[in-house]
Amino acid sequence: MRWMNGRAVGALVALVLVAPLAEAASRKQEVDQYVTRFHQLRMFNGTLLVADENGIILKKAYGSANFEWNVPNTPDTKFRIGSITKSFTAMVILQLAAEGKLGLDDPLSKHLPDYRKDTGDRVTITHLLNHTSGIPSFTSARSFKDDARDPYGVSEFVQKACSGDLEFEPGTKYSYNNSGYFLLGAIIERLTGQTYARALQQRIFGPLGMKDSGFDVSATVLPKRASGYEPVPGGYANASYIDMSLPYAAGSLYSTVEDLYRWDRALYLDTLLPAPLKEKMFTPGLEHYGFGWSIRPLRLHDGKTMTPGIFHSGGINGFNTLLVRAPERKEVVILLDNTSRGGSLQEIAGGVLSILHGVAPRQARAPIGDVVMETLEKRSAAEAIAKYRTLKKTKEAQYDFSETELNRVGYGLLRSGRVPEAIEFFKLNVEMFPAAANCYDSLGEAYAASGDKELAIQNYRRALELDPKNENAVNVLKRLEEPSAAR
Repeated sequence: MRWMNGRAVGALVALVLVAPLAEAASRKQEVDQYVTRFHQLRMFNGTLLVADENGIILKKAYGSANFEWNVPNTPDTKFRIGSITKSFTAMVILQLAAEGKLGLDDPLSKHLPDYRKDTGDRVTITHLLNHTSGIPSFTSARSFKDDARDPYGVSEFVQKACSGDLEFEPGTKYSYNNSGYFLLGAIIERLTGQTYARALQQRIFGPLGMKDSGFDVSATVLPKRASGYEPVPGGYANASYIDMSLPYAAGSLYSTVEDLYRWDRALYLDTLLPAPLKEKMFTPGLEHYGFGWSIRPLRLHDGKTMTPGIFHSGGINGFNTLLVRAPERKEVVILLDNTSRGGSLQEIAGGVLSILHGVAPRQARAPIGDVVMETLEKRSAAEAIAKYRTLKKTKEAQYDFSETELNRVGYGLLRSGRVPEAIEFFKLNVEMFPAAANCYDSLGEAYAASGDKELAIQNYRRALELDPKNENAVNVLKRLEEPSAAR
């Protein structure tokens, strides 16, 4: 038997070592080019982290943290993460269960004894964790936009906004619910004797070294905090103000991609939570929601390849975020955006995961909403609608004509006080997507803003016909059809 000489062995070893590095560099470049295209089309402005079982593949910032001063985003820019907060709230609740301080089947009233007994005795901790409590969500209340600017104490807000009559029997339906997670925050404070912010710092952020995460307080001077923006005709506007005492344990945290990566890696270990309870966290219930996470297969861009997924998104004034975990290969995609571009994040994450799996991603198309809003800056709504129709007929492949685009235009106009024009674009969206419940829901909201109660009710009813699970339509119709609503 002839053995290879030393030089040949060395060459083979070098090849074995270099090939994976070259492949990793190629994937990093492909992911960067893919995401850069979304940024160039103004569909993403923020920070990104992509990793797998071997570590970080790409960590990069795109665009500006502050438009007024042209301050660039950096990988350590802090973003409000919205409802990704719920994953942290769920973790602390499960830690308290592991410590024997609560049971997942305990009634709400056991841990908040001042809560109304008729509903508090029927709603359990599990119902709050997996959005099956039936308690009305405060973000669906008519008064929410007015309340959002004012500071509230925890017990005060529980009584004011989280104690409504049950909308359905607990455990029988899923309805995404911010009130439930607000109540979980109140339970955390009562059982730990600490503020919610302090409990998270002591139990999660400190142990994991998440030094750039915490409870956001608008008045605090927080270094490297991004400003939030919302698209409007002509560009962007500063996001409307919200006092962070309202989102609280449902959406009050800020973080960075690096800290969220530490969080992702910790979830593969049992340092924060015993394995049996962690398994409960990641067990899907109704509508594939576990305890603070959605759990369902992720479809790659070839339309057929599936990989198990665990994820949560977040949206709060001026910010949209997404954390997607693919545990089979410990892949994670973290996207933090400060320009309200939530509609793009799932597409980006799906494309990035496709690249990691050797699947060609769908290429970004220019958002037609931006073209429409640029037209609106100088021309009438009628002219902008005419341009939309022309481009859809002649250049449909070049633009993203999804329903979210016209919806975005409509809400941009609503935020600018241009209600009649907003109605015209929501009507166009209904014409283009007659089977989409959300289009009617948005048109109903615009009619309600204009004071046309009859047309608002008509469109909310149609939204509910198309999507019987549309709890927002149910709640708004209750308000609109109350005798007091006519006053």
